[in-house]
Amino acid sequence: MGKLISIWSFIRRRKYLITVVAFAVIIGFLDENSLVRRFGYEREISQLKEEIEKYRADYEENTKRLYEITTNPDAIEQIAREKYLMKKPNEDIYVFED
Repeated sequence: MGKLISIWSFIRRRKYLITVVAFAVIIGFLDENSLVRRFGYEREISQLKEEIEKYRADYEENTKRLYEITTNPDAIEQIAREKYLMKKPNEDIYVFED
């Protein structure tokens, strides 16, 4: 019984501290909108924004290349030679790697 009284007096003396700590634990870790989840969401948002920028740059590059292909007939031959290593029957191809 003495131990119960000492615990109760400890709680009664530090009730505001215990309340603040409990609130911080609930908000920081246990809540549906906890700080841990918010930091994870922010990290995911930044990764998705980087991915969007990468795809936007790819789109712009492909749009330029498509315009070049439609306006310049020699561009088709250049792309076929560079990307697909195609050649004319009387040519030899040498590939240099960095």
